[in-house]
Amino acid sequence: MGKLRAAQYACSLLGHALQRHGASPELQKQIRQLEGHLSLGRKLLRLGNSADALESAKRAVHLSDVVLRFCITVSHLNRALYFACDNVLWAGKSGLAPRVDQEKWAQRSFRYYLFSLIMNLSRDAYEIRLLMEQESSACSRRLKGSGGGIPGGIETGGLGGPGTPGGGLPQLALKLRLQVLLLARVLRGHPPLLLDVVRNACDLFIPLDKLGLWRCGPGIVGLCGLVSSILSILTLICPWLRLKP
Repeated sequence: MGKLRAAQYACSLLGHALQRHGASPELQKQIRQLEGHLSLGRKLLRLGNSADALESAKRAVHLSDVVLRFCITVSHLNRALYFACDNVLWAGKSGLAPRVDQEKWAQRSFRYYLFSLIMNLSRDAYEIRLLMEQESSACSRRLKGSGGGIPGGIETGGLGGPGTPGGGLPQLALKLRLQVLLLARVLRGHPPLLLDVVRNACDLFIPLDKLGLWRCGPGIVGLCGLVSSILSILTLICPWLRLKP
């Protein structure tokens, strides 16, 4: 499935490149047809994914963390609806239901896809915040134990409030820099979370473009879809890179 998705978005990116470089209309048409066949093949292979997404939502309901429970459950429910709309689109494109309004169902499908990605990114942001708080607390404990200075510029405590002498923009810039360094350390130490953030961020451009909320163009959509697909394949090859739960 991941390979088909990667091939589909590679065709999208290739078609955009050929168009920009003035390739023959016949070659561009062949690439578009290949992309369409790959898309239809993916829809066929995803006929049972709605049930899988519902099962995942049922399992997520039992998570102890209320924020993770909400984000993951709602994400899977939206994925189930997205796949259901995708099944209707497949029936229409394959000729089983020729009267299906392709545009209407495609818009519904991408709306559910967008909501699912928003929930995924919200979950990522929540986990990042928790890890940053843990890392900051650990740095504070190490400082108190050693009596030293800021280790690698990560410690964020004690940077002075509005009444601290020398405050203002320099202090704000320092706080921002330390937060960025802390974020980099957290993501570097948690590759599954980093990959999930990048993959969801790349996927986000696809429904935004298809729904007309942010026109990115076929080149950006193709590139983002290809990167996301490669990362998905990577998590299949290396299961430890998959974010849990």
